Amino acid sequence: MKISNQLRAYPITNVKIYLGLVIIFFGLSCSSDDDDDDRLGNWVNSSVFDGTPRSSAVAFTIGNKGYMGTGFDGDDYLKDFWVYDMDGNFWSQLADFSGSARSAGVAFANKTRGYLGLGFDGDNELGDFYAYDTVTNTWDSITRFPGTPRRGAIAFNSENFGYVGTGFDGDNDKKDFWKYSPQTDSWEELVGFGGSKRREATTFIIGDKVYMGTGISNGLDQDDFWVFDTNTEVWSALTDLDTDDYDITRSSAIGFTIGDRGYIACGDIGGGVTNTVWEYNPSTDFWDEKTSFEGVTRRDAITFYNGTRAFIALGRSGNLYLDDNWEFFPFEEEDEDD
Repeated sequence: MKISNQLRAYPITNVKIYLGLVIIFFGLSCSSDDDDDDRLGNWVNSSVFDGTPRSSAVAFTIGNKGYMGTGFDGDDYLKDFWVYDMDGNFWSQLADFSGSARSAGVAFANKTRGYLGLGFDGDNELGDFYAYDTVTNTWDSITRFPGTPRRGAIAFNSENFGYVGTGFDGDNDKKDFWKYSPQTDSWEELVGFGGSKRREATTFIIGDKVYMGTGISNGLDQDDFWVFDTNTEVWSALTDLDTDDYDITRSSAIGFTIGDRGYIACGDIGGGVTNTVWEYNPSTDFWDEKTSFEGVTRRDAITFYNGTRAFIALGRSGNLYLDDNWEFFPFEEEDEDD
């Protein structure tokens, strides 16, 4: 009816032009839908988290188990701690985190221990750090992070060390990086990162290389993309995330690995959340778009991944705090009914 009223207001020649534009519009829309249908990737709903829905939690993976804790539920900062069994598809509650309740912390892991620290408690940025023993289900404090207390940082691990860097310390976005040795319970500052300051960046690990990008600084999404060699501890710049072929810039996103490919999913773009998913091929330094995330579009989610399987869980969309959990199969066709 609205189109009909508009048509009566125009001479017949303009009606033809208008209808032509409508036909072109629908043609382009169909073409775009076809492009979406051609993308590979399927999301399967897994076991819903048993605890309180939340965002800005921390997570790490050891073997086929994903560990998750802390976060913010819209009212309270949290310190409960959980494990997700990938094989059994169920959650179990563990000993509470022994530090203060917080959100926007970081975590990394080795073969038997996870390390959790930094974050924000509602009043202050934090700099304390703790180790979790998966065998004894106990927490111990470790040497405090020597950089400025901060939130929204990133953390990753190599075979022998943990690494922490970037973030926001309450006054300034950061770009410093630090290495933690579990053997000596000591930190060492690293030099050589030439990228931008940022908070809420994303990483994923392929082999002995760590890929880092996205994030925000001074209100601007950062588009530089970097690789860190854990053997040489040297950073190298890669092709930016905003090119003529794609734009993957965002913050508060999720990064994970399946096989020899890395992925960036969801997050915040200019104040609005996105559900787009991109796959990185390190052999070509190029990105391809995959099937969009099928759950509620979100930011500040968590991921569990062990190299062959990957999950996205929790997070928030506006004021909606989430507790769902999804597994991604990057080379399957989309099935909206599974």
